[in-house]
Amino acid sequence: MTLSYKYSFLALTLILILCFFVNISLGSVYIPIKAVFNSLVGSATEQDAWQHIITNYRLPKALTAILVGSGLGISGLLMQTLFRNPLAGPFVLGISSGASLGVALIILGTGLFGGVFASLFISKWSVVIAASLGSFLVLIAVLVVSIKVRDTMAILIIGLMFASITAAIVSVLSYFGSAEQLQQYIFWGFGSLGNLSWYELFVFSVIFCLGILLSIISIKSLNTLLLGENYAISLGLNIKRSRLIIIAATSLLAGTITAFAGPIAFIGLAIPHITRQVFNTSNHKILLPAVFLFGAVVMLICDSIAQLPNSDYTLPINAITSLIGAPVVIWLLVRKRKMVF
Repeated sequence: MTLSYKYSFLALTLILILCFFVNISLGSVYIPIKAVFNSLVGSATEQDAWQHIITNYRLPKALTAILVGSGLGISGLLMQTLFRNPLAGPFVLGISSGASLGVALIILGTGLFGGVFASLFISKWSVVIAASLGSFLVLIAVLVVSIKVRDTMAILIIGLMFASITAAIVSVLSYFGSAEQLQQYIFWGFGSLGNLSWYELFVFSVIFCLGILLSIISIKSLNTLLLGENYAISLGLNIKRSRLIIIAATSLLAGTITAFAGPIAFIGLAIPHITRQVFNTSNHKILLPAVFLFGAVVMLICDSIAQLPNSDYTLPINAITSLIGAPVVIWLLVRKRKMVF
C-alpha cells in the first residue's frame, strides 16, 4: 500500500469518528460532543437524561448506520465486480424483493386470517424473520441457478426475473390490503436505523461479520474476475466456487440489512463508484476497506440530515440517501469524465 493510500485511509477514519460523534450529538435533544465523548468513555454527563438517550437510542442507531452503510457498499462492490456491470447493486439478485415479499405476507397477508391473528402475528421480530426468510428463499433459488448456469450474465437476468415475480405478488397483496396495512408496509419501505435494541444489534452484527469474512475471502477472486472469466479460468480460478461465495456474502449482507433496517436505496450502487473515483484503483485489497469506510461515513451523514437536528421530525432515510448521494455521483462522474472499473 502506497503512502498516499495510507493517508487517505487515515483521513477517512478520522472523518468517520467525527461523523460518529456528530451523529450521536444531533437530534430532538442536542447533546454536546464533549458530553457524548464522556458518556462513551464511562465518565459522568452533566444530565442523567443525556446518558439514557445516548446509551439506549443514539449509540445503537449510529452503530446501525455504520453497519448498514458499510455492508451495502461492500455488497454493491461485489455485485458490480462479479457481473462487470456498473449499474449492478446489492439487490440486483432479488434479495431485497424477497425480503419485501416476506414482509408483505406478514403485514398485508395477515388480513386473510382476521384481526385477532394479525395482532398476534405482527411484531418487530416477526417482520425481521419474515424478511430474512424471504431473502433466504431467493438466495437458495439464485444459488441453485448459479450451479446450473455457466453464464454469469444469465444469473443477473434470472435475479431480475425473481425480483419481478416477487414485486408482482406484493402488488396483488397491496391491492387487497387495508389502508392501515398499506400504511404500515409503506413505512417499513422507508427504511429505519433507530428501531434496534442492543440484542437485535448483536444478532445483526454476528451475521454482518460472517458476510464481511466471506467478502475478505473473495478478494483474490474478485481481482482475478476483473480480467474476465475466461482468463480467470486459465489462471486456475474455480468460477463456480468463487461465484457461490460472492453471492452468499452479498446475500448475507444485503438480506440482513433489509431485514433489520428495511430497503435502503442508493448506498450499495453509488458508494463503490465514489470510492473508485477517489482512490483511482480497481484493487479490491484497497477498495474493500475503503468502501467500508466510505459507506459508513455517508450513511452517518445521511442519518444526521434525516434527523432534522433540534426537531421532533425524522425524514425517511431512503429519501435522504438518494437526494444526497445521486448528485454527488453525477458530479464525480462528470468531473472525472470516465468511470474507473
